Amino acid sequence: MDFTMGDAAAELRGELRRLISAEVPADFLGAFTDDPADLAVAQHFCQTLAERGLLCAAWPPQFGGRGSSVWEQTVVREEMWAHHEPRGAQYMGVNWVGPTIMRHGTAEQQRLHLPLIARGEVIWCQGFSEPDSGSDLASLRTAARRDGDGWRITGQKIWTSYATMAQWCFLLARTSSEGRKQQGLTVFLLPMSAPGIVVRPIRSMLGPHHLNEVFFDGVRVTEADVLGTVDDGWSVVQEVLAFERVGIARYARCERLLQAVPEMLGERWATMPAQLRGRWARMLTRARRARLLAYQVLAAQRAGRVAPGDVAAYRIAVTRLDQESASLLTELAGQVSTDDDGHRVFRRAVEDHWRYANAATVASGSIEMQQILLARALLGGTRRTGDAA
Repeated sequence: MDFTMGDAAAELRGELRRLISAEVPADFLGAFTDDPADLAVAQHFCQTLAERGLLCAAWPPQFGGRGSSVWEQTVVREEMWAHHEPRGAQYMGVNWVGPTIMRHGTAEQQRLHLPLIARGEVIWCQGFSEPDSGSDLASLRTAARRDGDGWRITGQKIWTSYATMAQWCFLLARTSSEGRKQQGLTVFLLPMSAPGIVVRPIRSMLGPHHLNEVFFDGVRVTEADVLGTVDDGWSVVQEVLAFERVGIARYARCERLLQAVPEMLGERWATMPAQLRGRWARMLTRARRARLLAYQVLAAQRAGRVAPGDVAAYRIAVTRLDQESASLLTELAGQVSTDDDGHRVFRRAVEDHWRYANAATVASGSIEMQQILLARALLGGTRRTGDAA
């Protein structure tokens, strides 16, 4: 495969790095901390990106984008994740909520939701996992029962990132109990302000906003809230998961932190044990491998022939990279002095990376489920699916 992105992508990468340097504080380590100023930085930066047409660069102009190539959008994704995601929670709306609404939404849903996402003015959360339905998502029990010309939704979701701040929820609920468990599921676009929704934060080492329980007590929805076809939500979700799993370019953050190590250690780098430097070189190689696996999936999506096994292979590679690089970086960061702000920020960045790496094994589908998907693909049990958007 030819992974050359071209001059336009290279120029865009330079533009993004200049913007980040000018607009994002050097000690920024993510929007979802105990300091409200970090969220304010992300919200302002989203506006800056949107004004330049960079927040949703690959979206068609009629939906608020500028029609850039998938590779230019990949550059945006990589630079954002390499610099601790200064878009905050917007990647969810940009990477998969918006494209899914483009593909399956009604004209009214597109008019309502896409401009808000493109301007960075709305935050979405994902109502998928439940206490007894995490990796086995199709076994979920949150139910939407017919009520006149609409439905009443009752149930519970868990691990719902950004639920305390989100205005909308991309919700999967059961609308029929007939047939296989993958049948009878429907996607609803649900306002988080609807009566009957209660959000309870779950404290964790990842910081505020990341983990929450969401309870639905007879929440009223209408036909206008249904995305796609009633009872056919599973096919929509399969597209969503493919976009979500390849849309988080965590390899870019791993590579940036690894590349910073020699500079952070200075003269001490040359005296590091050969075994340690060898592990560092292997991690860099694996970061490049994860990048190329992501590019392979993106090229397949562009050609309209995505295979779940390909996405699973990427997720396995990037998850293991996350965890093993976090272990190595933690060991190396312990050798970095705290003499100046740059060194202290690097040590905090490594600590932040370690926390997320521990959660990566279950985020967006556990690594065990990814291994099952890959095994099925290798054994010939998986058919290729169409491009998501």
